[in-house]
Amino acid sequence: MDVLILQTLVLGAAHGQTIAHAIERGSDEVLQVEHGSLYPALHRLQNRGWIAAFWGMSENNRKARDYRLTPEGKRQLAARHDGRVYRTRNGASRGPGSGTKETRQHPPPRSRRRSIA
Repeated sequence: MDVLILQTLVLGAAHGQTIAHAIERGSDEVLQVEHGSLYPALHRLQNRGWIAAFWGMSENNRKARDYRLTPEGKRQLAARHDGRVYRTRNGASRGPGSGTKETRQHPPPRSRRRSIA
């Protein structure tokens, strides 16, 4: 969950609901982000100094807490990406810096929608 949040905030500051929707859309609605796991993760990242929180206004002019990535959060995200292999939406996997994609077969998910704990 932490890496998904950090990746979402690379695009800019956002409030919790926007972060949850971005993660869900980015997974083609496979992942369902529950508030019971999102907000503890946001607080954990804030305590580590990887994100910062500030008060802003939501789309419907309500006071909302926005989160942004800190320089330390950017470093942590980059460090977590080093040396790992990632599965892309089309099933291809790649290693960071390789510049190539190799196709690997992955079994289909059991359920189309999963909750992140």
